[in-house]
Amino acid sequence: MPLNAEYLTSLKNPRVLAWRSLKDPKGRRAHGCFLVEGERMVGEALCASFPVEALLLRTGHPLPEGVPDSLPVFFLPDHVLAAVCDTRTPQGIAAVLRTEPRPLSGQKFIALDGLQDPGNVGTILRTADAAGFDGALLSPDCADVFSPKVLRATMGSIFRVRLAFPEDLAARLENMKQEGFSILSSQLDGEPFYDRQGVQPRLVLVIGNEGNGVSEAVRRAATHRLRLPMRGGAESLNAAIAAGIMMYELTR
Repeated sequence: MPLNAEYLTSLKNPRVLAWRSLKDPKGRRAHGCFLVEGERMVGEALCASFPVEALLLRTGHPLPEGVPDSLPVFFLPDHVLAAVCDTRTPQGIAAVLRTEPRPLSGQKFIALDGLQDPGNVGTILRTADAAGFDGALLSPDCADVFSPKVLRATMGSIFRVRLAFPEDLAARLENMKQEGFSILSSQLDGEPFYDRQGVQPRLVLVIGNEGNGVSEAVRRAATHRLRLPMRGGAESLNAAIAAGIMMYELTR
C-alpha cells in the first residue's frame, strides 16, 4: 500500500462530500476540480501529466503502474465509490483532476460558439486532438467541458487539447485576427468551403450552436465565412461531423 494512502468508509467524510459535489457544475466551479472514471481515462491523465489531485480506488483494487509517490491515494468501499462516481457500475478506479487552464500556443485552433450538446463538444475535442489542432476556445454558453458526458466523448483527448474559456469569444477572436490569424466562421450562408482563398497557416475554425449557428458578434469578427457543400437532400450536417471534415481538410 502507498505510504500516503488512506481508507475512507463514510459517505459523510468531508472529502467524499466534496468529490460527490463534482457531479454538479456548481461543485466543479467551487472546487476547481472534476472527476474522471475508468482505467483508460485515469491512465490517459497520468500519461499526459495532467494535474491530478487524488486517485480513488475500490478497496482491494491494485494500484496502477506509474502512479507518482507524491499522489494521494484513497481506497473506498463499493458504496462510497458508487456515490462518488457518475456511472451506475464504477470500474473501481477514478481520479480527481484540477481544472487549471493551460496557455494556448500553436497555429490551429477550434472555437466552439454556444454548442450545447455534450456529445458534440466531446467529439469535436477528440477530433481536434486526432487532426493535430493545437487547442480549443469555448464560449461561456457551451456545454460544460468537464461534465461526465463530455469527458466520456473525448475518450481522453481532454488531457491533450489545451483549452481556453474567454468571457467574450468574439473579442478574443478579434484580438487573434489582429495577430494575423484567419478566423473561419462555419455558416450555411457562407462561401463554398473548398473554394476558400487567402486562409493563413495560423487559423481559428469556429463551429456555432446546433440550432442557431454562429453568433452575430463572431460572424463580424470572421475573416472568412464558409459552408460545406450540400449535394444531397440534407439541409445541414451535425456540428461534430462538419467540424471533423473541415479540421482534417485544413490540416491536409
